[in-house]
Amino acid sequence: MPGTLAIDLGSSTTVVAWQEPQGPARLLPLPPYSCGDPCVVPSLLWLESPEAERPLIGRQVLDAALADAEHPGLCRDFKRRIGAEVPPGGSGWISAERAGALLLEGLWRALPADMVPERLVLTAPIETYRGYRSWLQRASRDLVVPELALVDEPTAAAIGAGLPPGSRVLVVDLGGGTIDLSLVALEGGEGRAAPIAQLLRFAGRDLARSGQALRCARVIGKAGVALGGRDIDRWIAAHLCPEAPADGTLLHLAEQIKCQLSEASEARQIQAFDGTFRDLHLSREAFERLLEERGLLRQLDGLLEAVLAAARREGLGPADIDALLPVGGSSRIPLIRRWLQSRCPGVPLRGERPVEAVAMGALALTPGVRVRDVLARGVSLRCWDRRSGRHRWHPLFLPGQSWPTENPLELVLACSRDGQDRVELVLGEPLPEERAEVVFEAGLPVLRERPAGAAPVRPWPSPPLEVPLASPGRRGVDRLRLRFRIDAGAQLLVEVHDLEAPAGDDSEALALGPVR
Repeated sequence: MPGTLAIDLGSSTTVVAWQEPQGPARLLPLPPYSCGDPCVVPSLLWLESPEAERPLIGRQVLDAALADAEHPGLCRDFKRRIGAEVPPGGSGWISAERAGALLLEGLWRALPADMVPERLVLTAPIETYRGYRSWLQRASRDLVVPELALVDEPTAAAIGAGLPPGSRVLVVDLGGGTIDLSLVALEGGEGRAAPIAQLLRFAGRDLARSGQALRCARVIGKAGVALGGRDIDRWIAAHLCPEAPADGTLLHLAEQIKCQLSEASEARQIQAFDGTFRDLHLSREAFERLLEERGLLRQLDGLLEAVLAAARREGLGPADIDALLPVGGSSRIPLIRRWLQSRCPGVPLRGERPVEAVAMGALALTPGVRVRDVLARGVSLRCWDRRSGRHRWHPLFLPGQSWPTENPLELVLACSRDGQDRVELVLGEPLPEERAEVVFEAGLPVLRERPAGAAPVRPWPSPPLEVPLASPGRRGVDRLRLRFRIDAGAQLLVEVHDLEAPAGDDSEALALGPVR
């Protein structure tokens, strides 16, 4: 089952999506690593030793209650250190780059046996795009996939949310460990090419040294703070159980309560602590009051003002923003959504799929790339010219045109005489045009231009195709509609429709011969 695999490696969660040719995109469960609804893989690794090659990954770390252990074998928050010029400090056994590579390898091993990715596309933050790209090329060397591509996260999120190319988007990313606000201008729009993922490998060939230009969204303004979803979980845990240590179990329950309050007005979890059952209950009203008391909205106000100040320096105001795009699990909190809408009134909020939007957009930015050949000679068809009253050659496909063709070429032919009962499709090959000749003047070769004229055409040696007409034709009256195309086997095909034939009497595609 071939298809495209997208991996959005996040600070707290990693989203894996899959799309078969001509099929819908979907999130991909990867047991035993994935969990939750929507299905994600927690960006966690646990190594028994610095030399371990098969760490616990994602849900395995949560089930083992190791997610908050103070131990150098726990790897988390490594994504934001990959590719950074001055990486934030880490105290684990392995580097952030090694942790990311182990996560990719583990996810690759967990793919169902019948899945054969033809293309792998990953996402990267704009600010570390170059370094992240270099890391990805190293980390993916052992992954058996013909095509490898990379796309920046804001562009993927915007396209995944259905925004058009060229939009100016305020991306509010509430991850597990950070909050980042970015005002970005997507590629495309106003007659420019739409954004597309950057190919790093194609047909197994490394494109690292190719002349591809970076295709990232342009950052107009950006601000962030080291505060995220896990900090909110700790606030909930301390509010509900101030006497209990904020260990992995309690934090996991707090996260579940946070997720429930994104959909419901009340949340409840029952858990045993020290041999006794505790009823953990929180209302949405109390939760929002807790967030305000902890200063979350003040932090967001400061970040937004910093981003808008950068926009004003470029002559842009809130009215120039095309959409608000919250991404990350914590962006589903209703208080965050209301804050966004109150601070940017009138700007559409596009956050229907905040968790999976980046991965889905990455799939949308990697359309089917196929190796195409080009015609060396071209193909022409002999047609009746009404004005001159004689036949002439009409070009169908020109030298240098790529094939297989994506869309058929449609042509309408008229009869050349009254009572005509059949039409011959005579094909020919244009001969190379010689627009100049070499002559010698004073012993030196000189190019002399020849007068331009119609290029000569050599008819194909095969007999022409004879198309019988349903009834006798009339001179100069349109009679046949032809649709030409070139298939993957370099065969020229034609579909013939007699304009005076009964409805539904169209013929199937007929093979006319190979092109070159």
